[in-house]
Amino acid sequence: MTENEISYKIRGAIFNVFNTLGPGLLESAYEAALIYELRKMGLDVDSQVALPLIYDEIKMDVGYRIDLLVEDLVTIEIKSVENLAEVHHKQVITYLKLSGKKLGILVNFNCSRIDESIYRKVNGL
Repeated sequence: MTENEISYKIRGAIFNVFNTLGPGLLESAYEAALIYELRKMGLDVDSQVALPLIYDEIKMDVGYRIDLLVEDLVTIEIKSVENLAEVHHKQVITYLKLSGKKLGILVNFNCSRIDESIYRKVNGL
């Protein structure tokens, strides 16, 4: 399956979770529900994946974590905030660079329209 095919399924799962739960919950609730939906679709999902920082060829474990990694190809960063800030978008791009992954999805569940709160981010590698 390609990143685009996976992201299509992820988008569907996000809609299912949002339509069931609505806005206003903690990120952890959306994360658990999204894991369930994605696995129900037959996708391999890892959560809270450690993301080391490589600096000057030294591996540093400084506590960065990818919220969800789907099929070892697509990262998902889950937010439940009043408004996404530019730093949230930059965070996804930086995580993609650090992990060597090509596609990331940023989603904010604390919104009135989920279709306007899903962002695809691409690492130019």
